[in-house]
Amino acid sequence: MHTATVAPTRMNMVQQPMSTEILILTQWFSPAYPIGAFAYSHGLEAANIDGIDDLECWLTDVLHYGAGRSDALFLAASYHVTDVSEIDAQCRAFAPSAERLRETDLQGAAFGKVTSDVWTQVEIENLAYPVAVGRAAKLIELPLKLTTTMFLHAFAANLVAAGQRLAGIGQTEAQALIKRLVPICITIADDSADGNLDQLSSTAFMADIASMKHETQYARIFRT
Repeated sequence: MHTATVAPTRMNMVQQPMSTEILILTQWFSPAYPIGAFAYSHGLEAANIDGIDDLECWLTDVLHYGAGRSDALFLAASYHVTDVSEIDAQCRAFAPSAERLRETDLQGAAFGKVTSDVWTQVEIENLAYPVAVGRAAKLIELPLKLTTTMFLHAFAANLVAAGQRLAGIGQTEAQALIKRLVPICITIADDSADGNLDQLSSTAFMADIASMKHETQYARIFRT
């Protein structure tokens, strides 16, 4: 009896690699990925002492006008080139404080080490965090916009988690806040996809000042 062979449908052929890409990025930006993201508050700890009226507005401004947008541009710029050394130097120079430089430096170094150890086709070291992510995504041929969106989502989620510890917001409220930030992450990923560093700007001044204040804060639970 002849048994018909079921040919793979176009949908299955398309979905399989996309599933792999999503799972790789989920692993990279999971709290379990050993880059120590939980140790950084991006200045939020100092800002919380001064008093934040609205955590959602704070995070929205950081994404739209601060490190969210600039890091997305650095990630995309690194994705589009072969030599990322100049982009890495510019990314480091763009850090507004010593702690913010340490934040991107240490996370980038940790990301580069573990990713290079696990994915043998990736050879990156001593790059700022968004530059390291952009370079690794290119070497593994992950889609840029998806990578940037999930990078920003992880950044936002980590700061919301910091807000839970600092401001005492509840678990459900925190998850609702992350959900509301998703469209912002998607929009920034779309707008930054060309990696044009001429578009760099940063006007999230209160977040920058908070990161400077944190450097001399006596008692603290976060590294930044």
